[in-house]
Amino acid sequence: MECGSDFLYWYSIFKMDYLLLVVGLGLLLLAANYLVDSSVAIAQRAKISNFIIGLTIVGIGTSAPELFVSVSSALSGSGDIAMGNVIGSNIANVFLILGITALIYPFAIEREQRRRDIPFLILATLFVTLIANDSIVPGLRDNRLITLDGIVLLICFVAYMCWVIVQKGKDPEKAMMEAEEETKSSLTGKAPWLLWSIAIVSLVALIFGGNLFLDSAKNLARAWGMSEAVIAITIVAVGTSLPELVTAIVAATKKNPQLVLGNVIGSNLFNLMFILGTASTVKSMTFVDINIIDYLMMFIAAIMLYVVVLTFKKDKMDRIEGIIFFSIYVAYTIYLLMR
Repeated sequence: MECGSDFLYWYSIFKMDYLLLVVGLGLLLLAANYLVDSSVAIAQRAKISNFIIGLTIVGIGTSAPELFVSVSSALSGSGDIAMGNVIGSNIANVFLILGITALIYPFAIEREQRRRDIPFLILATLFVTLIANDSIVPGLRDNRLITLDGIVLLICFVAYMCWVIVQKGKDPEKAMMEAEEETKSSLTGKAPWLLWSIAIVSLVALIFGGNLFLDSAKNLARAWGMSEAVIAITIVAVGTSLPELVTAIVAATKKNPQLVLGNVIGSNLFNLMFILGTASTVKSMTFVDINIIDYLMMFIAAIMLYVVVLTFKKDKMDRIEGIIFFSIYVAYTIYLLMR
């Protein structure tokens, strides 16, 4: 009887962690959506241009789940979850999201994406891989990102944003069209007090949901006997990438998938430079269970984006490449679960 009661006890705890994981993720996604909408409406009332709103508030807001999970992980000393979340999100964005998008509706790759954004993503991925793997340097054993690394990443992020602003300034008509598309808010026209109330409540819910999601993910990792790194690269990363996945599927079904590639590249660069930069500036992070294969897969994902430009139908991602990308993601996930 005692053995049976112990089993029921741990089974109930196990089920509760799954429930809290879903509740935490739901709070993250819902709060991020309302935080973006209220912030955009507040900025528009303050007469801030749509271009700046789209570049800052919308960009930060859509990556808010990853940002809060990674910063919370860094503060709690779970560096593997912070880095695993970024690595897993970047891999999922390319192989899973772009793979599914191309399967539904093939899309073209624009000139600035192949000449500016994809090469910069490759360099950023390589740079993060090098500075996070200190053990390759003789005499160093711990792989970590320290405050100085974080500051350098944030400087790189600001430099890239300035570069994008200058480039978009050369084509103001296209920049304005993109800005109008990015900065639509369902809360435009609402009273200021209501907008600020929604923003504050959303921020609190975002923090609470992030902590709930993080704690339940850690408990599940222990229950399954899996490392925090594997849980972060799979469950946590896919969970925090759900907004991008849903957006990609909707855009592809509406035959407007070009938006997806820009969002994926922007999200991956944001993850690498702003999220890791912020998290490691707040608190230095040490990585124990993230291995070189995980970094290599993230780097391969960035490289294969450029390969797509050169293979099959040039400057276009077609269904064959979509199948290849999706298959790589499935194979990598299976490898992680067996690791």
